[in-house]
Parts: sequence; C-alpha cells; structure tokens
Amino acid sequence: MTMKTLALSCVTLMALATGAPAAAAPQKAPTQDELTTTGRRLEADYAGQLEALRSRIRADLPRIPERRRNEYLEARAAEKAAEAALKAAQEALGKVAAAQALVDHAKGKWIGGADQGIAKARELLARATTQAERDAAEAELARWQVNRQEGLAALAERQAALDAALREQPELTRAVAAAEAALAASRTRVTKALDDLGLTSFLTSSRLDAQLAKFVVLFEATPRGLALFAQRGKSEEQLVERLLGDDDLLLQMAVADGASGGAYGRAMEIYTQIQTASPRAGQGALQRLALAIALEHAVPVVQRNPATETTAPATVDPVARYRHYEKAFLDGELDPAFGVHSVWDYRMVVDGDEPDETLAWGREMLRSYRPDHVYTSDTRWRYVEAVRTEIRYGSQDNQYDRPDLQFYQNILMNGGVCGRRAFFGRFMLRAFGVPTTARPQRGHAALVHWTPDGWVVCLGAGWGSGWTKTRYDRDLDFLATTQARADEAAYLQVKRAQWIGDVEGEKRVFGLLSGNPGFWYGVALHRQRAIVEATGATPLAAVGEELAEANESRVQYAVEAATVTAVDREIAVSEDGVITIPAVACSTPTKSTGKILFLPSNLGGKQLHYNRNGGAQDFEYTFDAPAAGRYHLTARVATPSWQQHLLIAVNGAATPVDLALPHTVGLWGVTDPVEIQLVAGRNVLHFSHRSDGYEKGFSLRDITLTPAHRQD
Repeated sequence: MTMKTLALSCVTLMALATGAPAAAAPQKAPTQDELTTTGRRLEADYAGQLEALRSRIRADLPRIPERRRNEYLEARAAEKAAEAALKAAQEALGKVAAAQALVDHAKGKWIGGADQGIAKARELLARATTQAERDAAEAELARWQVNRQEGLAALAERQAALDAALREQPELTRAVAAAEAALAASRTRVTKALDDLGLTSFLTSSRLDAQLAKFVVLFEATPRGLALFAQRGKSEEQLVERLLGDDDLLLQMAVADGASGGAYGRAMEIYTQIQTASPRAGQGALQRLALAIALEHAVPVVQRNPATETTAPATVDPVARYRHYEKAFLDGELDPAFGVHSVWDYRMVVDGDEPDETLAWGREMLRSYRPDHVYTSDTRWRYVEAVRTEIRYGSQDNQYDRPDLQFYQNILMNGGVCGRRAFFGRFMLRAFGVPTTARPQRGHAALVHWTPDGWVVCLGAGWGSGWTKTRYDRDLDFLATTQARADEAAYLQVKRAQWIGDVEGEKRVFGLLSGNPGFWYGVALHRQRAIVEATGATPLAAVGEELAEANESRVQYAVEAATVTAVDREIAVSEDGVITIPAVACSTPTKSTGKILFLPSNLGGKQLHYNRNGGAQDFEYTFDAPAAGRYHLTARVATPSWQQHLLIAVNGAATPVDLALPHTVGLWGVTDPVEIQLVAGRNVLHFSHRSDGYEKGFSLRDITLTPAHRQD
C-alpha cells in the first residue's frame, strides 16, 4: 500500500470512527475545451451521424471500372510530366533573355556608369585649384577607369555567354514548342479519360446534395467541435439541431466553403442573431450577405482601432457589420453590382478589420475628395484608383501617423510602400462592397478584386506571379475557381466531387497547381478546368503593375472630367455683399488640365480637384466686388493630408496672403478666415499651392468672401 493510499484510508477510518461523513473530492468544472457528460453524449450522436452518412454516400457512389480509373490516373501523371517538361524547356529558353539582360547591364549601368563617373572626375580635375583637389579628382578618375576596365572584361565574358545561348536559341525554341504540343496532347488525353469515367450524369445530379452537405459540415466542424458548442446550453444544442436539419442552409454553407475554423455552431448563432435583428435578412442578396458574415466571422475578426481608443471593441461585431452593409445597400451607397454576389463573394467584402464607422468614412471621403473614382466606367480601377492617385509611395512619413486616426486614414495621410498601399486599396473596395483579397508575390504586396468581367490583379504582376491567402493557394487556382463559380449550376459538379473526396478520406487539394490531388479531388479540379474552358473565360490583364514602387505612372490614364456649364460658373453676390465663388469659376484655367480637374461634386454642382502629382499649377478667379474694403475669405475644402497652404495674391500684390488648409481627412471642411482687401469692381485672386515635405492634393468646392464689417 502506498503512503498516499494509506493516508486516504486513515482519513476514511477517522471519519467512520467519529460518525462524520468522508469529505468528497472536489469536482473540477470543465474547461472550454473539455466535454461534459452532455457533451460526450452529443459528440457520440454527431459522430454516429457522420459515419452513417459516410456509409450511405459510399453505397450510392457509382462503380467505376478499375481500368477506367487507372487510365485517368495515368493520363494525369502524364500531364504532370508534360507540365514539368514544359517548365524545364521554358527555363532553358529563359536563359537567353537572362544572358541578354546581363550584357545590357554591363553596357549600360556598369560601363555607362563608369563613363559618367570618368567625365565627372575629369570636370573636377579641370576645376581643381589646389593640390588636394587635384589629388582627389585624380584618385576618383583612376577608380572609375579601373571600374570601366572591369566592366569591359565582364562584358566580354557575358557577350560570349550570350552568343553561346543565341546559338542554342533555335533548338531551345523548338523544344518549348514541342513541350507545349505534348502538354496539349496530354490534356486532351486527360479530358477523354475523365469523360470515359462516366461520371457526368452522377456529378450533374443533385440527388446526394443534402447528404453530402451535411457530411461536410459534420466533417469540418468535427463531432467534438459541435459538441463543445452545443453543451453550453439548451439554446446552443437547438441551434446545432436546427442547422443539421436545414438541408438548404447546409448546402449554401458548403458551397461557400464553410464556416471559418469549422466553427459552425458559432456561425449558426450569428446567422440566427442577424435574422432576428433584421426582417430583410431572410431572402435575396441580404440573406446571402447575412450568411457570408456568419461564416466569415465564426472565428472573431480582430478589429483594428485607433491607438487612442483603448476601450473600443477588440473584435468586429458581426451583427453590427450586417446592419452597416444592409443600410448602405438600401441607401444606394454601395457599388451598383453589390446585389448580384454569391455568399462566397460576399465573404471577401465583409472580412475587413476596420470598424464600421471607418467603412462609412471611406465612402464619404472618396465621394467628397475624388468622386471621379466612384463613378468611373473602368471597373478595374473603380474605388481602388485612389491608391494610384492619392497614396504616395514611401514610408518616410509613416512616423507621423496619428494615434487618434484609424489605420487607413493614416495611410491616406502619410502614404506607404506596397503593403500599406494594398491594404488601402482593399479597404476602399470593401467600403463600397466589392469582393477583394490579398494577392502577394515574391517581395511585394498586391491585391485582386471582382469586376463584372472577372477578377483582376491590381498593383502587382499578372496572374501566375503570386498566391492568395485563401484555401486556393496559387493565384491561378484562385482565378480558376472564380471563373468556374460564374456558372453556379456547373460549379456544383466541382463541389460534389470534392465532397466525395472528403467522404473517401482524401487530402484536400483545391487547385491543380497547389498540390497532388487524390482521385475525386482530381476529378473535381479537371471538371473545373473543363467548365472554365467551356465558358471561354480569359484572365484580365493586371493593372497598376508599374506603380508597385513608384509614385507616378508611365501609363497615361484617362480622367473622366465633368463638363462645366455657365450655371456651374455663376458667381453669386447676396444682398448683404457676401460673394460666393464656385471653385470651377476659374478665369485660369477654364477647363481641366490634368493637374487641375473639374469634377462633379457630391455637394451638388462641380468642384476643383488639385492633383498631387504632375508639378505645380496656379489658378485664378476674376470677379466684380460690389464695394471696396476688407473681406474675410474662407474656402470649403477636402484635404487628405496635412501641412498644406494656398497663397493668395490679390490684384497682383507682391506679398501673398497665406490660407492654411485644415486636415479634413478627405471630408469637406472650411478654412479659418483670412483678411484680404478688394477694390470696387473688377478683382483678381491668384492662387498658388504649397505643401510641406512633398506635393499633396486637395479638393475645393467654393470660396466665400464676407465683408469684414459684418463680423467686426
């Protein structure tokens, strides 16, 4: 008998001797990750349902002849080999371009740079007036001459390598062509082998959909995960029961790639809360939106708050997020296509880390400051074009981020490199309800987003250059699923085959480039490729790649400027002498120039926008004042950044008046008044812009001149 057992026995004997009951061992309350007695019962129930479904589904699967299955698998293996052969041939041919690039570098940057250094050193030598200056210049000249000789030697070596590569180029080109032909033939073989499996009628049938969807939900949630949620109370248990009994809802969830983290109990809870909060959430686009939020926020989304808001919620409130988008949708504030999206699409709208009020700010800011980005007909750039025109490349001003501003407001204020720019672009798209996701590539952050013509890469290299932070790892695999999902009925064939792969215990592989799929997942992905080919979908070219690490684009972008009418330019004078000058009533310039744009205004009428890129340009207003005297000038402006001024020269005055522009975070605001002196009759106000650090932009709605005696 151990000492511990002996001690317990003694305690028991003493209790018996005194007539007192033995002390019971304290019961430890189950932790959040432990099952109670009820939880273990529920887990067994859900596990039984899962295995019963697996058995029924397997019994209903078509019997595929072993010969046909092997032919398909052999065709797939041959396709993989052909893809590898083509890649190798392309890499070999690519060595020609690489060799050419090395030669160009030696001629240009190396030798050309040395020639510039030699010329500069000779200039210094010619201007030298002391021995020290001559010695320094001669040393610099000698250094560049040595560098040039090294460049010439490198050029000779590189040219020899290029010449050898060029001699091989015809054969390498033929090898690529042969590999391409072999790959095409292997894909034809895969297509035939896929057809010969005889699965078309089975995969196009919805007969097993309810069972498959329920299986997948149980499989992803896990019986234990569902039991941990259901054991919390009767209402949670009933939520799971309702979920597992709703075939249509289960199918919607499974097609939309299920609940984040497999947290289906929490997803059902959120969905029910939204349905209770809004009578509109039960059908159409708003039902799909509600379900998307429930699935995406099943695992709480951490909310990014201003640093000073220490009591703000740590995570996004999913019900509040639904209400936000519902109201914006009903008020007509979102993209015109918002109502057409699937649950899967909506998930990439509602997953942002920004507070709801920041989404509202984003819409108001863009409509105020750059309305042309809201109404442009180019859906590739709509909303996200603000990155190109407003987010300065560079991180040097990020140190001035304000703790009271939200993350995306600070990006607008102080710019950033690729990551912050891509973050801002995705934020603007989400604000207007456009599906988007991150699309990083090696050494660079970019994004992709939905358009009516398909998904497009923005601010990065084209499709095939990166990956996504989704279950569709390679970006081309993500693209393929977006293209196949455009045909909802046909796409169900893909999902059915994937779900059967889950029943059969296959590893999940969601793209032909993202791994080596098992039999059913391979069938799904090849069926997906056939659907894409049948639709004739072609990838959209990337936009904004040239802006990856640049402020101004080499590409000329059209601006949809407004036509300014005489009514828009009409200067008003009230009975008490207050003069109101519309911003577009310029005497110089009289039309948009590229630097100065005349745009429709969300306040009505038109507004002037001063572009942050393209150098400085002054503008003027010529008008008649009813009386001479002192006037207080104010301007209604929208500014995305700080430290901006308008310098106003009145009637040719040598010393301008400094009008400081407030930092309005892109919303409309009014400047503090400055005093100017006008003459009776004709006056000219000449405006020039100044900003600290670098050129910045602003929008101007109107200028008000109030007689000083009214405020004295």
